[in-house]
Amino acid sequence: MKSLLTKSTWILSLGLLLGACGGKEKKASTEEIATETSKTKTLDIEKPQLTFGFIKLTDMAPLAIAKEKGFFEDEGLFVSVEAQSNWKNVLDRVIDGQLDGSHMLAGQPIAAGAGFGRQAELVTAYSMDLNGNAITVSNDVWSKMKPNVPKGADGKPVHPIKADALKPVITEYKNKGNAFKMGMVFPVSTHNYEIRYWLAAAGINPGMYTADNVQGQIGADVLLSVTPPPQMPATLEAGTIYGYCVGEPWNQQAVFKGIGVPVVTNYDIWKNNPEKVFVMTKKFVEENPNTAIAVTKALIRAGKWLDEPSNRAEAVKILSMPQYVGADEVVLANSMTGTFEFEKGDKRAMPDFNVFYKYNATYPFYSDGIWFLTQMRRWGQIPNAKPEGWYAETIKKIYRPDIWKKAADLLVAEGQIPASDVPSTDGFKPATTDFIDGTKYDAKDPIGYINSFSIGNKDKK
Repeated sequence: MKSLLTKSTWILSLGLLLGACGGKEKKASTEEIATETSKTKTLDIEKPQLTFGFIKLTDMAPLAIAKEKGFFEDEGLFVSVEAQSNWKNVLDRVIDGQLDGSHMLAGQPIAAGAGFGRQAELVTAYSMDLNGNAITVSNDVWSKMKPNVPKGADGKPVHPIKADALKPVITEYKNKGNAFKMGMVFPVSTHNYEIRYWLAAAGINPGMYTADNVQGQIGADVLLSVTPPPQMPATLEAGTIYGYCVGEPWNQQAVFKGIGVPVVTNYDIWKNNPEKVFVMTKKFVEENPNTAIAVTKALIRAGKWLDEPSNRAEAVKILSMPQYVGADEVVLANSMTGTFEFEKGDKRAMPDFNVFYKYNATYPFYSDGIWFLTQMRRWGQIPNAKPEGWYAETIKKIYRPDIWKKAADLLVAEGQIPASDVPSTDGFKPATTDFIDGTKYDAKDPIGYINSFSIGNKDKK
């Protein structure tokens, strides 16, 4: 890792040495040398000392890379990056000001602004990644699912595997008087909505929330409960749950330990879906606007660095360090280097399993945020119907592409990214049917989207 102190000392020493040599033509100012060593145009930073949080998941990578490759330091930022115990702790510590910002579930700042759970004014100017999750089941459940999965000419299961293959297994458990239990990482996590989407697409009811019941298990065929990501494999192995949806490396860890089988990735549930975001409070951004832009600049650079295939091996080494994800390199590499292993030995090419920069991955699209709001309403976390305009109005207070654009324009001027990487957009992606059930999602018609599902709340337009 680069050290700003070391760099400054070297510059000062070199300046003194050149001055000692005599002759005006040989003198060079510290400012001139600094300009030669960095293209970064440093802003007037209001708060250079920062502490950021994260959960031990592969998709915290932009934070680790921005620190280890010196991108934060290039911006005049001195950043500490600290692992947190669970997602609630992350949310509380950002709201309370103990953390200046954090790797966070995309649904967390949205829920905080939409009325579910703890309320706060949080903003995100940077989307950390696309894809990166999977649904894993126990070996026993997989042995019962497998006969229901079509096989290809090579004798291997045909992917993507739909929850239709799980439905008779759930029925078998129910007939024996056993509830079918699965885990997800947090009530407003992408994982909760992805596993619900996957189940409901096969006619399996994952349960509803109400204003009085926040367990989300009303009418459920599958009982979903919260388990922190690093604890997922051990909880599965103990038999407390029979499957889970989580980010990496905790699906590949189940394969590595021989205790479970990933059956579907979230790339197949919703192609190139948004996953984590970087979150700060509205108050922090308003009081430290240049700092917020500088942080976003460093993270955009980190995302770009990560999506260079030649850098992934180094990224795996960095993430394997105990202060970051701390998983074995071989486990991290299973997904980070363009492959994904399902059954042990069934490793398939998945170049877009982890995306950190391509496809405008770092841009905080309003349409991405609105999808989370539709799911909160679909499952009852937002208990009452909202008018159509509420969805865009709410997300525009939370997603801040204006900050992203200022950061990106500076990076273009510095030659760090090409101008073509800055999207020309109103913040809405085109309507898409890239879901496992082919349902069309148009963020400009949120109520129509909510009403298109057979399972879930319905609202009048």
